[in-house]
Amino acid sequence: MPKRKVTMGLIVGNRGFFPDHLAKSGREEMIQVLQKAGMEVVSLTPEQSKHGAVETYEEAKRCAELFRSNGQQIDGVIVTLPNFGDERAIADTLRLAGLRVPVLVQATPDTPGKMSIAYRRDSFCGKMSACNNLRQYGIPYSITTLHTVSPDSESFAKDLEWFAGVCRVVKGLRNLRIGAIGARPTAFNTVRYSEKLLEANGISTETLDLSEVLGRISRMKDTDDVAVQKLQMIQKYVSTASVPQAALLKMAKLGVVVDQWMKDVDVQISAVQCWTSLEENLGIVPCTVMSMMSDSLLSSACEVDVCGVLAMHALQLASETPSALLDWNNNYGDDPNKAVCFHCSNLPKHFFKDVKMDFQEIIAGTVGKENTFGTCVGQVKAGAMSFARFSTDDVHGKIRGYSGSGRFTDDPLQTFGGAGVVEIAGLQKLLHFICENGFEHHVAANFSSVAPVVHEAATRYLGWDMYAHVA
Repeated sequence: MPKRKVTMGLIVGNRGFFPDHLAKSGREEMIQVLQKAGMEVVSLTPEQSKHGAVETYEEAKRCAELFRSNGQQIDGVIVTLPNFGDERAIADTLRLAGLRVPVLVQATPDTPGKMSIAYRRDSFCGKMSACNNLRQYGIPYSITTLHTVSPDSESFAKDLEWFAGVCRVVKGLRNLRIGAIGARPTAFNTVRYSEKLLEANGISTETLDLSEVLGRISRMKDTDDVAVQKLQMIQKYVSTASVPQAALLKMAKLGVVVDQWMKDVDVQISAVQCWTSLEENLGIVPCTVMSMMSDSLLSSACEVDVCGVLAMHALQLASETPSALLDWNNNYGDDPNKAVCFHCSNLPKHFFKDVKMDFQEIIAGTVGKENTFGTCVGQVKAGAMSFARFSTDDVHGKIRGYSGSGRFTDDPLQTFGGAGVVEIAGLQKLLHFICENGFEHHVAANFSSVAPVVHEAATRYLGWDMYAHVA
């Protein structure tokens, strides 16, 4: 799936009694940096304001109008201070534009040999004034790693990558629509959630009863083009050598029904009742169908864990790679910083060293092996990982969660389903936090290092109560 370009609004700060040429060159340099990073830029031109910067209230109004007219495209705003800048004009622009997008404040450093009135920036100080005003105006903002940083530096390139992720997460979670397919498994109170709290945060849940899914499948012919095409996609996606053809065809029909419903009701991600109604009434598990969706960046969580798929989606937005939902499942020997993360599984193919389709060993004893084909079985590959969890706290009326980083290891593991050994510094501290605060046993994971992105987006811009795990 091609990556979507991020569009940044650009505010160039300027203050009259500082050198104007710094605003001119600073604007040009920042635009070049943003474009080199593959971003689109919306900014005043030198014809629309002095050097394309913002200093007066009139210029603030002009820039705000430009931002409003491009509001659907703008994902975030960069405030660059090539000199001290006018803090009021910056804050006025953002207030008048009313975009509610993330804001990054950057200040260009002075050069020790250029501190005369002709070249002195004072952006070191100006950044504090700009941030002070943004706080007064109630406008949330992010800051660069270094207090002052050159736009063409490696440090700012990393800041920009981080901030682009924050913008994607914020935009992707606001006005999100989640599909909940089937009721949660009766035995799993742990995946209960509040639709009302999600709705209050701009996230809607669209439900579909499994009876409707089964009815639509029953009316689909084996020879329908959509079913045949989906069957071919499944066989191309994963090895199906040991799976009966009849089961594969049922999976294909299930995939067609879910795909069409998601398109019809415009939901972006899904959470599915994966046991045991589908096994008892259709004769398959939906794992591979869900794995294919997640691998295509349409995250899908098992056991109708709506808040779990929300965390999957946040990580996917941050990294632009597939996420999985796993159980914090087992200890790994006596290593306090290692654990086994497992599911039956519907992990995306992106997660595996190698993978094949097989039957679901856990519930085969209950519903019969012949009714449980469709799982993705294999060991998770090694690599850096980020994890996250969201939960609706009904008692306190808020969304809360946690995020952190670790790695999947190459440690040997002989088991079934999809599983891997994870190593996280201070894991026991994290496990204490999870248990003491009553979080679910599910966790979203992603092969990336984007936990700080998710934390910034969730806390600063969405107002959620988050714990950032550090050892």
